[in-house]
Amino acid sequence: MANLKEIRVRIASVLTTRQITSAMKMVSAAKLKKAQDAIVQLRPYADKLQEILSHLSSSLDAADNIYGKERTVKNVLIVLLTSNRGLCGSFNSSAIKMAINIGYEKYATEMSQGRVKFIAIGKKGNDYLKLKNYPLLANYSHLFDKISFDQTMTVADSVMNLFTSGQFDKIILVYNQFKNAGVQILTQEQFLPLMKEKEVEIHEKSSKVIGHIADYIYEPSQELIVRELIPKSLKIQFFKALLDSNASEHGARMTAMHKATDNATDLIRELTLHYNKARQSAITGEILEIVGGAEALKG
Repeated sequence: MANLKEIRVRIASVLTTRQITSAMKMVSAAKLKKAQDAIVQLRPYADKLQEILSHLSSSLDAADNIYGKERTVKNVLIVLLTSNRGLCGSFNSSAIKMAINIGYEKYATEMSQGRVKFIAIGKKGNDYLKLKNYPLLANYSHLFDKISFDQTMTVADSVMNLFTSGQFDKIILVYNQFKNAGVQILTQEQFLPLMKEKEVEIHEKSSKVIGHIADYIYEPSQELIVRELIPKSLKIQFFKALLDSNASEHGARMTAMHKATDNATDLIRELTLHYNKARQSAITGEILEIVGGAEALKG
């Protein structure tokens, strides 16, 4: 049985750890509220815009829609969103694993020929890809230092240009979608080319009217919408993925630190019980020694 001093030192160490995890939990909870508000407010707008975009993309010819042009997939770009810091459970490792699996399972031939490349948004993903020598095209971890639409728009522009210039035939986003503080949904999403709506109902009469597609009237012209709305929508979808990942990170860290705090409390309880038993055993031993000594003196 460990001596009393060793147990006291261990209890003090676990108490310090519990203070740290408890503080980190409260910090993450405060950050989560702001991050959650941001994604909850943006999501309805982004989803509706995506719905309109799918209608529009389905109605355009390939020559008119450079963002929806289907090409033979030869080069694939995977944009991996992780966090800049750890201590958030399996948040980062799950996203990294999914990104790697997409390459090896869906695009095995392209992966073996070095035609699957990665962009890292988040230090943890960047560090892992560098460590394992995966082809890393760029690192935009600074986006999580202070999330803003202007900075995100610049990165989204760069990613979109990689597709429109023909360098990549498919671009996939891998990130954690925020559901609530305790649940994050690991998501892979085709960013480019634009996904077309599977079934678009076009009435016979409306099909003869330019710009009237599936109950949407596009004004002033379809050409202007292609030039303005599609790039804007893509940037908003990119920004939404960033906000989703940010909120998911704080939720995952808050949950992880909550569990760590509870585990530390349980461990302190066990160590305290162990300490009390050891102390009682030591006291009993001392009493027996005193009694034995007294009996010896009597004899």
